[in-house]
Amino acid sequence: MAMVTCTKVKKAYQQDTVAVKALDGVSLSIKKGEFVAIAGPSGSGKTTLLNIIGGLDSADSGRIVVDGNVLNTMRQSQLAQLRLHKVGFVFQAYNLIPVLSAQENVEFVMLLQGVPPAERRERARAILDEVGLGGMYDRRPAELSGGQQQRVAVARSIVSDPSIVLADEPTANLDSKTGASLLEIMKQMNEKKQVTFIFSTHDQMVMDYARRLIQLKDGRIWEETVRKG
Repeated sequence: MAMVTCTKVKKAYQQDTVAVKALDGVSLSIKKGEFVAIAGPSGSGKTTLLNIIGGLDSADSGRIVVDGNVLNTMRQSQLAQLRLHKVGFVFQAYNLIPVLSAQENVEFVMLLQGVPPAERRERARAILDEVGLGGMYDRRPAELSGGQQQRVAVARSIVSDPSIVLADEPTANLDSKTGASLLEIMKQMNEKKQVTFIFSTHDQMVMDYARRLIQLKDGRIWEETVRKG
C-alpha cells in the first residue's frame, strides 16, 4: 500500500518579477514502512516537496495523496487534523518550545490530541527513554545539547504513532557522531514500528542510511537508487 503518492506535482515561487520553478512535474510513490531520503543541492525542491507532502504548503498543480487522503481537496482545518494525527515532523532547527521541559515538549502533540494527562506522561517518558534521554525529562531545551534537543524532537514526532515522519535536514546542525546516533534511533523506530520516514537532506550520511534515495535536480527527479538488505 502506498503511504504517499505524488502525481505531476508542480510548484513555483515568485521572486521579484520572476517565477522560479521549485517542483516541475514530480511523480513518486512511497510505500508504508519505507526509509527514504530526498536529496539534492540547495534550490532543488526537496524541502518544498517535503512541505507539500506534510500539508504545510500547497502545490500549484498535480495530485498528492497521503495515507489515503487527497491533500488537494482538503480544507486548512482538515489539513491541520491530518498533521496532528497522521504526520510527525522533525525540523533542522529542532522547533522545541523553550519554556517547556523535554517531557512537556514531547507531550504537546498528545495534549492537542486530547490524550489524558497520566497517559501522556507515561508515553512521553517511555519514548524519551527509548531515544536515550531517560532522567532528562525536566530539562528545558537550553539545558540540552543540540543532539539531545534533536532527540527530543524525534521523540515528539513519533510519540503519537503517526503514519509518517517527515524530517527536514535533521542532521544539519549536528556533528557526524551525534547525527549517526540519531539516524540509528530513527532507523530502529522505522523497523520496530513500521513508521514511514522521509528525509530531505544534502548530508551524505543520511543518504547512506536510506533504503531508497531519490535525487532531485532543478525540481525534477533525475536519479533514484534502491538498496537491498
